[in-house]
Amino acid sequence: MDSISTSMLFIILGILLFISAYFSGSETGMMSINRYRLRHLAKQKHRGAKRVSQLLDRPDRLIGLILIGNNLVNIAASAIATIIGIRLFGDVGVVYATFGLTLVVLIFAEVTPKTLAALYPEKVAFPSSVILSLLLKVLLPFVVMVNFITNGFLKLLGLSAEQREQHSLSTEELRTVVNESSALLEERDQNMLVGILDLERIKVEDIMIPRNELVGIDINDDWKRIQKKLTHSTHTRVLLYRDNIDDVVGYIHMRDALRLLSKNQFTKATLLRAVRELYFIPEGTPLNVQLLKFQHAKERLGLVVDEYGDIQGLVTLEDILEEVVGDFTTTMEPSPSDEVHEQPDGSVLIDGSATIRDLNKEMSWDLPTDGPKTLNGLIVEHLEDIPQARLSVMIAGYPVEIVDVSDNMIKTVRIVPEHLTKQSPQD
Repeated sequence: MDSISTSMLFIILGILLFISAYFSGSETGMMSINRYRLRHLAKQKHRGAKRVSQLLDRPDRLIGLILIGNNLVNIAASAIATIIGIRLFGDVGVVYATFGLTLVVLIFAEVTPKTLAALYPEKVAFPSSVILSLLLKVLLPFVVMVNFITNGFLKLLGLSAEQREQHSLSTEELRTVVNESSALLEERDQNMLVGILDLERIKVEDIMIPRNELVGIDINDDWKRIQKKLTHSTHTRVLLYRDNIDDVVGYIHMRDALRLLSKNQFTKATLLRAVRELYFIPEGTPLNVQLLKFQHAKERLGLVVDEYGDIQGLVTLEDILEEVVGDFTTTMEPSPSDEVHEQPDGSVLIDGSATIRDLNKEMSWDLPTDGPKTLNGLIVEHLEDIPQARLSVMIAGYPVEIVDVSDNMIKTVRIVPEHLTKQSPQD
């Protein structure tokens, strides 16, 4: 080293620091790169992505290579800095070299390159993969030896390099990815993807038409009355029952009724022969499961029954699809807007039969959905009694005023939105 000038040592030190910065940035870039985008680019035959994927297939070797290179150049830089310090300041130069080199390495060979690599991982990882691939081939025996020793220590701790965590997303993580991709997806597409993910969390009883709202025809009625109900029906499939909905016979498709009518064979007897069997759905079935069951059974509607076999409501294929794509314009069912009436003072008058999920969706509220499905049921459960009119309660932070009660059911409710309750009296 005595034959090498001090200026040349500074040049060598600068080169070593640059190499150290390269290894530091490469490590962060490789580990920060988006694995799913990387797989996509690799499938598109992107050369850089394919090289990075191959390196990341064995992260123990990649990290070993980078750390070997980084430590070699840092140790060499430390030795050269010490020689420079001694030449310039004598024995005390060792102290100056230690603190000076630490500061320089920290700023220029660690923090700066790692920050840049974290911000632009692809721009760092793809080019650096060329050099790293070549170095891995040259230093492979040394890297394998180091990995053999380190993997031995890991096995003593009960760990293994082959047992590394797989980069797969859970449903909740995927939902977060979709929710944060507003810059890439239109709002409608984003809502549809979230709707698909939500199918497994929603049960059939959450979207069913409740028993008290089921529309059907009593087959024991007078024939003219039956004909009138069929003529004025707004549904393509109509339930048929005897005396009450618990004794359901089946359902008639309006197409079958029109065919009988066109052949002048439209009688109660022929109507009963044209009745189709009903499909029954256990209460608590998730929508994603029921969607597949509808597909396999070639059915479009089913009656929801509880553990005792009692009918609780009705679910159609369209109801499930609407959870994904939104409401169909052809539906004849009342929308939540028909049950919600905003008042001039900012409060909202709501029909007690309105479902909580629909209210939360339309009004961006956060009423609890893990219990009763309707607003009436939520209030009755909260009070543990059937309330009287003009009673006010606080539910989930929302002031709820009961406006009208009749037939042991809450008919109308007034709710003050949460943002209004947070305003000060001066507002």
